[in-house]
Amino acid sequence: MSAVHTIWLMTRMRLTRQRNMFFNNLFRFKKKKPRDGNAGKRSNLWILTALMTLLMAFSFTTMSVNVLLNMQCHLDPASACVYVDKDGDQHNNQHIAVKELAAAPFAAPLLNGLTMELTALFLIAVIMPLGNKEMAQPDWDLEWLVTMPVERGTLLWGRVLERSASNMIGWFALMPALGVIAWHSGHTWTALLVALLAALVLQPLAAMLYTLLDTGLRMWLPASQLRNLQAVAGLLNLPLIYFVMALGMPQANGFVMDGARAFPAWAGWTPPGLVLQTIQAQDVAQFIARAALLLAEVVVLMWAGMTLLRHQLRHGVVNSGSRESVRRMPQTAASLTTAPHGLRGWRAWLAEGLSPIKRRELRLLSRDRNFMFQTLLLPVIIIGSQMVFNGKLNSLSELGEHHTLAAAIAFGLGVYVLMLSAFQTLNNEGHVLWLLYTVPRSVESVLKEKAQLWGTLTMLYPAVVLSVCAWYTTQFDWSMLVLVLTVAAGIPIYSMIAVSLGVFACDPQAVDVRTRVRPTYVYLYMLLASFYTWSIYSKVWSQKLVVMVLTASMALALWQKARDSLPYLLDPAAAPPPRVSTADGLIAATAFFILQGLVLLFADELDMQAVAIAFGASGVTVYGLMRLVYWRSKAAGVPAIVRGMDMKVSLRSAAIAATVACSAGVAYMMAIQHTALWEEVQKAAISSSRGWILALAVLAAPLCEEFIFRGLIYGGLRRSMPALPAMAMSAAIFAVVHPPISILPVFVLGLCTAWTYERSKTLLAPMLVHAVYNATILGWQFSQSL
Repeated sequence: MSAVHTIWLMTRMRLTRQRNMFFNNLFRFKKKKPRDGNAGKRSNLWILTALMTLLMAFSFTTMSVNVLLNMQCHLDPASACVYVDKDGDQHNNQHIAVKELAAAPFAAPLLNGLTMELTALFLIAVIMPLGNKEMAQPDWDLEWLVTMPVERGTLLWGRVLERSASNMIGWFALMPALGVIAWHSGHTWTALLVALLAALVLQPLAAMLYTLLDTGLRMWLPASQLRNLQAVAGLLNLPLIYFVMALGMPQANGFVMDGARAFPAWAGWTPPGLVLQTIQAQDVAQFIARAALLLAEVVVLMWAGMTLLRHQLRHGVVNSGSRESVRRMPQTAASLTTAPHGLRGWRAWLAEGLSPIKRRELRLLSRDRNFMFQTLLLPVIIIGSQMVFNGKLNSLSELGEHHTLAAAIAFGLGVYVLMLSAFQTLNNEGHVLWLLYTVPRSVESVLKEKAQLWGTLTMLYPAVVLSVCAWYTTQFDWSMLVLVLTVAAGIPIYSMIAVSLGVFACDPQAVDVRTRVRPTYVYLYMLLASFYTWSIYSKVWSQKLVVMVLTASMALALWQKARDSLPYLLDPAAAPPPRVSTADGLIAATAFFILQGLVLLFADELDMQAVAIAFGASGVTVYGLMRLVYWRSKAAGVPAIVRGMDMKVSLRSAAIAATVACSAGVAYMMAIQHTALWEEVQKAAISSSRGWILALAVLAAPLCEEFIFRGLIYGGLRRSMPALPAMAMSAAIFAVVHPPISILPVFVLGLCTAWTYERSKTLLAPMLVHAVYNATILGWQFSQSL
C-alpha cells in the first residue's frame, strides 16, 4: 500500500472506532434482543447526551465571545467600551466593543492577549488527552501496528495524523475560539470554514506533541511513575481551563489581564500567533506571506518532532521493564510491632474501627496514586482556580465577610470530591466487579458502606472551609448556623445521589477504561448539585427547606432505582421487572404542578374557579397517564382505591387519623389567630368563591394528591425503609409543596394519611381523612369570618 493509503486507513480506523464507541453508548438498546420474555434494557440516553453536546458547544462559543469582547475593552488602549457606574464599579459595553472590532484591525495588545488564549487552548488540546489516557497500561495499539507490513515512518506519520483527526478535545477547545475571532475579523459567514482550516493547522502540532510525550514517558518511566505523571497532567488541565474562562469575566480585570498584557511579543511568531495574524490579514499579499510562514513553521516543527519520535523508538516500541511486577515484602506481625507508636495506633484504629469494606476502599485509595490525586487534590485545585481567576476573593480573610460564598465554596468542594470518589464506586472495581456478587453480603449493603465512608471523608473539606470562615468572622448571627446546617445536610444527600447515579453511569462491560463511566450522568449530577447550591444563596427559609426535602427524596428515589438495577448490572440484556417506585411519584408530582401552570395560561381570569378547574384537570390527566403506563408495563405495586379493602379497618383507621389531623389543624389555627399570619389565612375565608374552594379542597385535592403522595411516593418509599421513616419523608414532601404558612399542619396531615394508608392498604381511607381535614379547617375559617 502507498503511504497515503496507509495513513487514510489508520485515520479511518480510529474515527470508526470512536464512532462505534459513541453510538454504542447512546443506542445500545437497539442492539439488545429480548430474552425469555424480558423486555430488555431501554435507554433514552442519546437525547440527554445530544442536549448536553449542544449545550457544551453553545457554552464554549459564548465563552469565546466573552473573552474577545472583554479583551477588547481592557487591552485596547483606544477602546471606549469600559464605563464606571455610580457605585464605582467597572462594566463593559459589549455593543461598543463589537463596533470597535468591526471598524479596524485588532490592536497589537489585543492580538497579544488572543495569542495567549490560543496558546492556552493549544496546551489543553495536548495535556487533557494525556491526562485522560491510562498511561500505565501497555500501548497495545502501537505494538500491534508495527507488525503490519508497512514502513515504520509511514506508521508514525499515520499515528500522528489519525490522532489529529480524532482529538475531540482539541476540536472543542480550538474551533469556537477561532470561529469567533474569524467572525469579528470580517469573515462573517465563512468564519466556520476559516476556523476549520486554522484548527487543521494546529491539530497536527498538538497531536505530535502529545505523541512525543506519550511515547517518551512510556519508554523512560515505570508504571508507578506513569500513574503519578498522569495524575499531574490531569491536575494541570483545570487551571488552564479556568484561566481561559477568567479571561471572559468582566470582574477579572486584574491578575489574568495583567498576564495578557505581559505575554511576550515573540509568541506572536509561534503557530498560534501566526494563525491569528493570518486570520487578521488585510490584503492578499499579507495573507500569502503569513500563511506561507505559518505552513513553513508547521512543516519544520512536524519534521523535527518526527525525527525525535524515531529516536525514541530506535530500540523498539516496548519498554523492557514496563510489564515487570514490583514485589513488595509482606507485612508481618513483627513489622506492626516495630512500627512507631503513632502508626501502630492508626493501624489499630483502622483495623478495629472500620468495617472490611471501608478498610478495603481506603487501601485501594492509598495504592492508586492517580485516583488519590484526583479525589483529594483535584477539588481543591478546581475551587482554588475559580477563586484565583474569577476575582471573587483576594484572600482567605474575605471568607469571614462573605458567609454565603464560603458556604457555597464548602458545598462545591464536597460535591467535587463526591463526584470523583463516590460516583466512581462501581467503576473502580473494574473487571472484577463480579466478585462483589460472590461475597456473603448484598451489593446494596456494600454500596451503603462506601457511601457512608465517602460522605464522612468529604465532610472534612467543608469543615475546613467553614472553620476558616469562622476564624475570620468578627460578628456571628443565626444565618451562619443555617448555612452550616444546609451544607452539613447536603453532603450525605449528595453522597447517596453520587453512588446511585454511579450505578447507572457504570458500564462494566466496556473494554476501554475511559468509557466505563457515561459522562451524561456526570452532567446530571452537577445539574442537581447546582439546584442545591441555589438554595444556599436563597434568603427565604422555606425555599431552603423545599430544596432540601426534594433533593433528599430524589436521593432516596435514585437509590431505590439503583438497588433494583444491581442484580442485572452484569447482564446487558436483562432489566429489573417494572414496579411502582418513589421516582414515579416525584415525576407524577412534577407533571401535576407543571400541567396546572399550563392550563392556567389559557384562563381568561386567574380566579378560584380557574385554579380549581386546572387542579382537577391536571390531577385526572396525571392519574390516567400513570395508570396507562402501569397497565402497559404490567408494573407491580400499583395503588388501589377500594380493591381488597377491609371496610372496618379502613373506616376505623380513617376516623382516628381524621380526629388527630383535625385537632392539630384547629389548634394551629387558634395559635396564629392573634398573629400577623391570620390576615393571610382569612383571605380564602372572605372570598366570594367559597363553593369552588370547597370543591377544590374537599373533592379534587383528596382524590389527586392522595394517589401521588400516598399511593406512589409513600408506597415507593415503603419498599426501601421502615414505615415510620417512610411516613415522615412522604409527609415532608407533601408539606413543602404547600404554602409556607401551612407546612406544619399539613405535615401532621401527611403523617396521619400515611398511617391510614399503611393500615388499610387502599387509598379510600386516606382520601376520607384528607377530605374531612380540609372541610373542618375551611369550616372553622368561615365561621371565624362571620
